[in-house]
Amino acid sequence: MQLLASPPLIGRLLFASEISGIGIVIGRLAGTCIISLAVAWWPLDDSRSSFYGMLTWSVLAMLYLIRIGIRGAPVGILLWPAVVVHAAIAAGLLTFRLTRRNQVQRRS
Repeated sequence: MQLLASPPLIGRLLFASEISGIGIVIGRLAGTCIISLAVAWWPLDDSRSSFYGMLTWSVLAMLYLIRIGIRGAPVGILLWPAVVVHAAIAAGLLTFRLTRRNQVQRRS
């Protein structure tokens, strides 16, 4: 969680060097990835934990990339397509989950 909040502090503590610029962005994305892995590995009875892990990663990455884009920082040409891809993945996961739930309820 600290990687998400303060990548420069983690960089100093782990590697005795400063992190700046794109390193902070990558560090925060790595922090969201760690949170998503924790969600994916949460013990549940079935495969729901992997679904929630993938959904968590897509949503958090999308939200953070949107934050970067609207903050006014210089961005590359692939930032907004990456936001769209993460949104599409999240929408696809939710659609699959809702469809699957409806199929299971009909069989019962």
